[in-house]
Amino acid sequence: MRVVIAEDLVLLRQSIARLLAQHGIEVVAETGDAGGLVDAVVEHRPDLVIADVRMPPTFTDEGARAVMLLRERYPGLAVVVLSHIVEPVLALRLAADRPARFGYLLKDRVLELTEFVAVVRRVAAGGTAIDRQVIDHYLVGTGLSAREREVLGLLAQGLTNLAIARRLAVSERTVDSHLGSIFVKLGLPPGGEHNRRVQAALLWLRSQS
Repeated sequence: MRVVIAEDLVLLRQSIARLLAQHGIEVVAETGDAGGLVDAVVEHRPDLVIADVRMPPTFTDEGARAVMLLRERYPGLAVVVLSHIVEPVLALRLAADRPARFGYLLKDRVLELTEFVAVVRRVAAGGTAIDRQVIDHYLVGTGLSAREREVLGLLAQGLTNLAIARRLAVSERTVDSHLGSIFVKLGLPPGGEHNRRVQAALLWLRSQS
């Protein structure tokens, strides 16, 4: 896997690069601004980009806009977006209609080293990972039970049914049952299991935007 990192905080950028290298992931370029991110992707054609939402010069949404441009130009590019704060509407805007190969994490998650690397690999392989704090921020009011919200939050992080079952100390069959109820309550039709999982993780965001 070949990765480009765009992060204006030098220590964080270098730490991520070292972490990935330790796990056999090649970092082909590092940059501290959105323009450098676009240039690096054009030059190196990486498999995945890790990008801060807010970068110089205004520290508003330069990184987000660069990511949207790159996803449009290179549909197969995987992206993990990092943010200091919970911004669910922005997460939805970035995921748009192509939530595959997309991750949205709070920067604190980088400190969870093993999980962060797992998210990078999962997104690169075509998965979706949305930070659990973003999920928790808006799940109340969806009509889901507390347990269903918990299951949906874990699903949105990209966990498999078995991983969810282990995390909650329940059977995989129980998780299957909860997911069936979630899909019904969110109005997701049968068929296309992976797509339903992704859409279930994003529908609540759409309802709040």
